[in-house]
Amino acid sequence: MNQDTLINLLGSLPQKAPLAMIITDEVDCGSYRRHTIEYAVESEERIQAFLCIPNETMAPLPAIYCFHQHAGNRLLGKSEVVGLAGDPNQAYAGELAQRGYITLAPDAICFENRCRDKNKPDHYHLHELHMRLVRGQTLLGKVLHDVSVGIDLLTILPAVDPDRIGFIGHSYGGRTALFAPVFDRRIKTSVCNCGSTNYRDMPGIQFDYVVPGIMQYGDIEDVVRLVEPTNLLILGGDQDKWSIGIEAMVAYAQSAFQTGLLDSGVYAGGHQFTPAMRARAYQFFDDHLSIG
Repeated sequence: MNQDTLINLLGSLPQKAPLAMIITDEVDCGSYRRHTIEYAVESEERIQAFLCIPNETMAPLPAIYCFHQHAGNRLLGKSEVVGLAGDPNQAYAGELAQRGYITLAPDAICFENRCRDKNKPDHYHLHELHMRLVRGQTLLGKVLHDVSVGIDLLTILPAVDPDRIGFIGHSYGGRTALFAPVFDRRIKTSVCNCGSTNYRDMPGIQFDYVVPGIMQYGDIEDVVRLVEPTNLLILGGDQDKWSIGIEAMVAYAQSAFQTGLLDSGVYAGGHQFTPAMRARAYQFFDDHLSIG
């Protein structure tokens, strides 16, 4: 598998449009300000996101795209990663902003504000997948397109250093942390938490990762090899079904990393993002995006 093959497997991709970003709200969170923003991901689609900007720091700053989890709850997305709802252990966008990073936390398609059928959110998500497949597209292609638009937004902000862009996610966000730096090379450091299981070992395939034909060319471990030259940290739990085989995956992919660093950590427990795991993730960003 190579980068071109993977991107071709995603099918036809959406077209980008002028961002036309606007700020609709601003909240003082002490060490940072949380802005609610809107911007265009396609010509006929605008989405909401939280943009957290630290106070009293010297620009330009590194920035991190914070992708939320799935957890079977499509009514929640960006609000969880800034600590407004859900699991406090998922509030990494807010914690990273406290640490001195600019963070962007949008909703993925079909989640929170982007869930168009709140009575049957799973049916709506499946419909989005099916309609893309019959058009020669994939839901993952749309997800990665939207990530790339978010990177566009970060790189044009005067306070952001465009050469210090990171990506972090847990579970659904963790799997996206493996694909996103292959799709958009502007991501220099990525952290995957509890989302690295190979297709062949998955207990089920999430809608967003149904990519027809991908296993003819390789598996998730082969996607990991393509992350080079981006620095990549893969974390997981030893009892987590979405973290199966991290050590073997890293051993398989390690030889591909000549410029970037591939590192990993396996922690006792299940599908979680504990304080210790987050501390490891944040230090990885500090080391490679020059904070601290």
